[in-house]
Amino acid sequence: MLCLRQILVVVLLGMIAMLSGCRLDMHVQPRVNPLAKSDFFPDQRGARPLVEGTVARGDLRADTYFYSGKIGSNPGDYMPFPVTKEVLERGRERFNIYCAPCHSALGDGNGFIPSRGFSIKPPSYHTARLQKAPLGHFYDVISNGFGIMSDYSAQIAPRDRWNIVAYIRALQLSQNATKADVPSGQNIPSEPPKFLGEPGSGATLPVIAPSNSGSEEQR
Repeated sequence: MLCLRQILVVVLLGMIAMLSGCRLDMHVQPRVNPLAKSDFFPDQRGARPLVEGTVARGDLRADTYFYSGKIGSNPGDYMPFPVTKEVLERGRERFNIYCAPCHSALGDGNGFIPSRGFSIKPPSYHTARLQKAPLGHFYDVISNGFGIMSDYSAQIAPRDRWNIVAYIRALQLSQNATKADVPSGQNIPSEPPKFLGEPGSGATLPVIAPSNSGSEEQR
């Protein structure tokens, strides 16, 4: 019995000796937590600002007009790259996602959100003021917001903003073009079809009214 007690005492003392040799330096390391106070720097800020002139990889933004839409402090009025069919199709896609809910697919300000009681209706792109607005103005509004409209810089990449700008100009032309705007040798598109009654509800198909020429042929 005495031997067992001696063994237990020896084991207990050994465990105490082992535990007393453990240190927590690897678990509680001397370090500076984010935004914590630090006496090492004169301003006592542990989180240091970026070195002056630091540029993130791929974010040099040497083309200031492409990323701002401005020449100096004034909005420019030209596209920074050629406008192609692909540019307009991409612009239409992005416009319908981010802009049409408020501005409508036609850009007249009668979008879904204003139709559901939003108190301030967005302006129509087809007003004389916005028809004359430079392209850089629309880019700046998308990038930085305007009035109660928040910016979309986080949602829309810079090139897509320009794609939308090109499409807005195409929308303005589509709703305000005249015969004089049609190039020589190009036919003016035919008038949209006329429907009998309502143009359809989604569950029913529209019924196109017969043209006069068709009725005369039937006679």
